Amino acid sequence: MKKIVSIALLWLSLTSFAGNKPSYFFVNSDKTIKVEFNLNAKKSPSYSVFFKGKSVINASNLGILREDGDFYTNLKIVGVSKAKSIKSAYSMVQGKRKNIEYKANQYTVNLKNNQGKLMNIIFQLSADGVALRYYFPETSKEIKKITEEKTMYNFDISTKAWLQPMSKAKTGWKETNPSYEEHYAMGVPVNTKPDIGEGWVYPALFQANKTWVLISEVGLPVNYCGSRLVYNDASKAMQVTFPQKEEIFPNGALKPESVLPWYTPWRIITVGSLKTITESTLGTDLAEPSTLTDTSFIKSGIASWSWVLLKDESVNYETTHRFIDYAAAMNWPYCLIDADWDTRIGYDKMKELAAYAKTKNVKLLVWYNSSGSWNSTEYHPKSKLITHADRVREFSMLNEIGISGVKVDFFGGDGQSMIAYYHDMLKDAGAFKLLINLHGATLPRGWQRTYPNLLTTEAVKGYEYITFFQDIADLAPTHCAILPFARNVFDPMDFTPMVLDSIPNITRKTTPAFELALPVLFLSGIQHMAEIPEGMAKMPAYVVDYLKDIPTNWDDSKFIEGYPGKYVVMARKKDNIWHIVGINGENTAKTIEIDLSFVTNTVGFSITENDKGFQQLPVSKTNKLTVTLKPHGGFVVKI
Repeated sequence: MKKIVSIALLWLSLTSFAGNKPSYFFVNSDKTIKVEFNLNAKKSPSYSVFFKGKSVINASNLGILREDGDFYTNLKIVGVSKAKSIKSAYSMVQGKRKNIEYKANQYTVNLKNNQGKLMNIIFQLSADGVALRYYFPETSKEIKKITEEKTMYNFDISTKAWLQPMSKAKTGWKETNPSYEEHYAMGVPVNTKPDIGEGWVYPALFQANKTWVLISEVGLPVNYCGSRLVYNDASKAMQVTFPQKEEIFPNGALKPESVLPWYTPWRIITVGSLKTITESTLGTDLAEPSTLTDTSFIKSGIASWSWVLLKDESVNYETTHRFIDYAAAMNWPYCLIDADWDTRIGYDKMKELAAYAKTKNVKLLVWYNSSGSWNSTEYHPKSKLITHADRVREFSMLNEIGISGVKVDFFGGDGQSMIAYYHDMLKDAGAFKLLINLHGATLPRGWQRTYPNLLTTEAVKGYEYITFFQDIADLAPTHCAILPFARNVFDPMDFTPMVLDSIPNITRKTTPAFELALPVLFLSGIQHMAEIPEGMAKMPAYVVDYLKDIPTNWDDSKFIEGYPGKYVVMARKKDNIWHIVGINGENTAKTIEIDLSFVTNTVGFSITENDKGFQQLPVSKTNKLTVTLKPHGGFVVKI
């Protein structure tokens, strides 16, 4: 028994052959994931990750450079803890799974630099991955500033990657970049450099040694900046890198700064199969829990939205009235009113619309421009949420006229001061019981757990781009087929899916059944539907009925099969009903066979398509389901 316990708590140092440096081995509870930690020849922290005995991440550097000290080289190990069992349970109001348990083995490495200053590196190994972060345990009221983070991911050169490039700050329409809205490079060598030249955003997907790895960060606090990955040629590894100099709130900090003690964000490494990746909840497991005492106002659901297909001229009293009726007829709880509503409709008429919507059991959401001076956008209301006093005044007014939530657009990047602006915005919205949707924004990195009123965030090249550009519409099938494996794994994504009929001046490359699958496939606390009343009126009654009852807060999710950028089949459960959907990102037909033994109910239906359009067929649990996906096609099942 003592031998078994000593293996389970494998923390004692072993002697390596290279330079006689001690190594420490950390394991998860089922011993499928192992981390080796040591100091290298420069006395820099180094770690490696193994999955089922195979190397996944080779020896990679760790460390921090602060203005007042080097926590990267010439370090000394003061101590290494035994495994500490970490357990937590929490519930989400949206996303792939409602009730979640997190279990991990925690190991803490205590380090000291040559000035005698302390830094800890905390590792947590769970069934689905590794998390690590830095902690400065000393106490100081003096502001400390980090100049560089040395966290690296050293993959074998044979590793393939699926990566979204970071955009160049102050580029794009009205200088609104960066906003995580680029197409993915898929299946490229790990050392590929993006054409834009600014690295890669999270989550970043890799296939290393026949194992899938998803890297991201979570728990991004008010006193740190958002980071991204840049391939370091000298170290031959992906390195965590800080934002471009322009990515700041006016006169604010770019890089992390804080008093001590100080925790950095978690770096998370999900490891395993594509099933492990897509079903993982590491991106919220390590987020800070919510401090909201009253969450009764937070309800996820579907929204009608005029702007995506009808654009600016649709923001008026009459069209909004019609889209409120549309939402009510579809049993959707929300209607979004987009930019310039303050002048195109006006505050008095908005109050009238909110009162009318209430009689229809529909709640209104309104658009705001977050920006001050960091871009040249003209859409409004603008510059009304910049300070706490601004937000108190504006949010009080929204409460008074009966608005339930805000869509806040055009943020300015990932600098520490801009990240603080996000936190302030989310806190203040919660205090006024307003739902919030961040657009033109950063990846939320688990904020939806910390601020459950954050129901969705864009951070994706979404449907509005398809409506503007044919070349982007041409890429939509493969783009949609990568998102469940990367961008949408952990965080809600406001892709604003589904046009079943037509897009003005654009030839859609996806079939109607492909489109029909997206509201279930994509996770978003509020799913803003792109289809308009005229298009919906053309659909068969069974399609309309299906769309009247699509959850956005799932009890569970199950990956069936797929491959990044090619195709995906996913099942999601609400109560005793399973929704199974699939899309084909490729231009050749695919036949999928699905074992339905996991479902509860015995009968249901599928909606697929033939040469004449949609078709509905019965589905039985007792038989394996065989579905043929047309090129760029899809299907849905409800059972």
